[in-house]
Amino acid sequence: MAAGAADRPVVWRHDRPVSLARFMAHVQAVADQLPVAPAPAAVNLCEDRYAFLVAFCAIALRGQTNLLPSSRAPKAVAEVMAAHPGSYALGELALETPPAHYRHLPGLMDTPEAGGTLDIPLLPADQVVAIGYTSGSTGVPKGNPKTWGSFHASNAGNMRALHPVVGKHFHVVATVPPQHMYGMEMSVLLPLLDDVAVHAGRPLLPADVAAALAGVPTPRVLVTTPVHLRALIESGVELPPIDAMVSATAPMPVELAQAAEARFGAPLLEVFGSTETCVFASRRAAADEPWTLYDDVYLHPQPDGTLVRAPQLEQPMTLADIVTLHDGGRRFRLCGRHSDLLDIAGKRASLGDLTRRLQAVPGVQDGVVFQLESGDALGVHRIAALAVAPGLDEHTILEAFRQSVDPVFLPRPLKLVDSLPRNETGKLPRAALLALL
Repeated sequence: MAAGAADRPVVWRHDRPVSLARFMAHVQAVADQLPVAPAPAAVNLCEDRYAFLVAFCAIALRGQTNLLPSSRAPKAVAEVMAAHPGSYALGELALETPPAHYRHLPGLMDTPEAGGTLDIPLLPADQVVAIGYTSGSTGVPKGNPKTWGSFHASNAGNMRALHPVVGKHFHVVATVPPQHMYGMEMSVLLPLLDDVAVHAGRPLLPADVAAALAGVPTPRVLVTTPVHLRALIESGVELPPIDAMVSATAPMPVELAQAAEARFGAPLLEVFGSTETCVFASRRAAADEPWTLYDDVYLHPQPDGTLVRAPQLEQPMTLADIVTLHDGGRRFRLCGRHSDLLDIAGKRASLGDLTRRLQAVPGVQDGVVFQLESGDALGVHRIAALAVAPGLDEHTILEAFRQSVDPVFLPRPLKLVDSLPRNETGKLPRAALLALL
């Protein structure tokens, strides 16, 4: 941890700062309550971001691993616990149907103030402090171990990207959950490893985002997603002055980035990474710039994706993203994912581009285009789509869609739905899409 002064704020909770000294007192008190070996790991289900921070550090102090499932759904939690025999679950809420071996921490905020000198314990750099699970947007969620040393390395890259935009000291309000790796990097590691404080809540409704921003001092950084940002703009809610916005989890349309910067008067930094790699590049989305790699990160295009070398990775890792390199390999443009690329009747397209075109149809509030698993008699996999478009019918949407795409890429079927099954970060798990279709 970056210790700093004992009175430096780590979290803002109920419009009041929680000092580093008080935070460490809470961490030690919770660590003393946790089971010892042979318990290897704990599912961190804390929803309050301060409770999550305390539990995260307490679990690590016990030499255990924070398990971060892709969702808090009972099935997802049970599957993660089954993969780690002997694990338990930890949370600050009294759940009606808690998972097995659930430990409730009702008195977390009642820990007395610490006295004497501030003691910041050390963790081994090679200790696995977290296992983050992918969202399942491309299949079955997969666990990705993270060491304390790798988190230090990825955080250093993020801070070097943020410092020129907002300075070295700032306050974060995040609409994303801390269990997600993007939320982990931007709302857990930043206050633990740098002179940054974070708001304890996870506001979703526009009015709640405004209230959370008003509850922290300037400079303010809003960590969010394209889905949440679009809702903020369309709501018309006035936000307190913010100094920067950060977005991830889905491609940021240029038009949305430009609208956000104009509406809120702050630069928008889009970061690029994955649960497997953590963040390794960033860009100014409103200018439609190529992505700039962080220091000591190198990309090597492959036939089926891109090999990533980064300080936070012990071994190079291949992602499914297809890129083109520019400026001596220090910048890149994203061409889509290998699994998103379509080749039908000798013509090519990407699911990401088709989705953007569907969402651009007047009257379509949200939509997604995806490929079905089973092929036809010729082995061609059909394309399907789901759209949220009150007042429109399928025929009208398809005719408008036909104006911007080749007919071979028109989705059949296209189904109208009331809402898309987006998870907490706005992603669309493939299983949920298939079930809704």
